[in-house]
Amino acid sequence: MFILKNISLKPYNTFGLDCKADCVIKIRSESEAVKLFTGKHSLSKPVLFVGRGSNLLFIGDFRGTIIIPGLRGIRIEKRYKDTVIVSAGAGVEWDKLVEWCVEKGFGGIENLSHIPGSAGAAPVQNIGAYGVEIKESVVRVRTISCIDGSVRIFSNNECDFSYRNSIFKTREKGKFLVTRVFLKLNLHPAFNLNYGSLEAEVQRLGGVNLQNVRQAVINIRRTKLPDPSVIGNAGSFFRNPVVSRSVSEILKKDHPQMPCFEDPSGGQKLAAGWLIEQCGWKGRRLGEAGVHEKQALVLVNHGNATGKEIFDLSEKIRKSVLERFGVVLEREVEAVGAI
Repeated sequence: MFILKNISLKPYNTFGLDCKADCVIKIRSESEAVKLFTGKHSLSKPVLFVGRGSNLLFIGDFRGTIIIPGLRGIRIEKRYKDTVIVSAGAGVEWDKLVEWCVEKGFGGIENLSHIPGSAGAAPVQNIGAYGVEIKESVVRVRTISCIDGSVRIFSNNECDFSYRNSIFKTREKGKFLVTRVFLKLNLHPAFNLNYGSLEAEVQRLGGVNLQNVRQAVINIRRTKLPDPSVIGNAGSFFRNPVVSRSVSEILKKDHPQMPCFEDPSGGQKLAAGWLIEQCGWKGRRLGEAGVHEKQALVLVNHGNATGKEIFDLSEKIRKSVLERFGVVLEREVEAVGAI
């Protein structure tokens, strides 16, 4: 266990915001987590769990304790005739896990390639891309209670997954530290290529297989999304809004080119990036905070933006979309700190 005091959070958030935290604790094993939550450590409140900070916007300095789970290791837990159970420590880089599974011939998460973040954060956020969500593969999530240090295992149903959401972001937020994630993957995968230009890119690469699907996703994401190591960002800043079918039909009459998709809820999912672009935000910049020139769904730090400046920009965008389309955008990125 490493305990660091009053340090910069710049290496721990993909926006590259140079905020400070009162305390950062890095945990390398479940036993360290148990010791932390049952020992004599007095944790400065609030407590925030951070993987790689790829879904966080620090509004300012964090006056509390940040806990970073660094548990490693990927392993095969069980093999069946057509499926396999794979587990990964919470600190494993998510894309390294996807790469490992694809190399082994295990299908199910290849569409989630090149998503920044850690394996432990994946079920918390219920990450998704190209028609696939992690909830489709999660079998269970192993956690440590922050109250008494006990182990609790959440089944898929108990995780209460929804669009970019889970129980770990709602009623159990901050109560359990994810230590290991268990995924059920397929030895004979059925591929999901019905999203955007994915199928065309897969065919361009030579046909349908796990490696080509993964590479196609990587290629497409690289053309649309900026690299956080080059320009600070947290990927998609807003959720795609879901509206009723009647609202969607009204909007379609005024905007025939508006993309919309069927949602499992029975409503229609709109493309937040398209709505933002129609309001003239794509490529715009307010000081050091801006909207990416290739993808309006991504807000960026051009170098020295503060979290407050990026947050204020997001509020201006939300207001303009609401005024023009009557649609409320919700942030996918979590804003942390006083607003």
